[in-house]
Amino acid sequence: MKKPVNEGSASALIDEKIKELGDWRGKTLAKVRAIIHQADPEILEEVKWVKPTTPGTPVFSHGGIVCTGETYKNVVKMTFAKGAALKDPSGLFNSSLDGNVRRAIDIHEGDKVDEAALKDLIRAAVALNLKGKTKPQRKPKLTSRRAPNKRAG
Repeated sequence: MKKPVNEGSASALIDEKIKELGDWRGKTLAKVRAIIHQADPEILEEVKWVKPTTPGTPVFSHGGIVCTGETYKNVVKMTFAKGAALKDPSGLFNSSLDGNVRRAIDIHEGDKVDEAALKDLIRAAVALNLKGKTKPQRKPKLTSRRAPNKRAG
């Protein structure tokens, strides 16, 4: 099992991927990446699932995976790890709609990204990840003990 790439080098690898694509997919991935960071400045960038045949997948995390940014020949795909649990009033999810957990947004060449709706979705994904992560400390149960019987004697 390979270790995830650390934050600094992950960002550099994502920069390199954008540069290497050099077409609409690189521009779209860069735009989506900027929107993600505007929505949540505490997002961590990682590159996971690195194999000899693939350079890995850009992953954006905060309290767990928020989404990935994959590039294919005809689409830039943002897959939300817990997308099925998110409300999507703007209808951004247009792929992987049958799964029980994930949902994705496929962005094709020429598509306009609804930045406000995407930011809302990212913030909701982060909130879902953080829900229950910082549980309040349990208060100790109040117990009373009887004072030991004192025998006169």
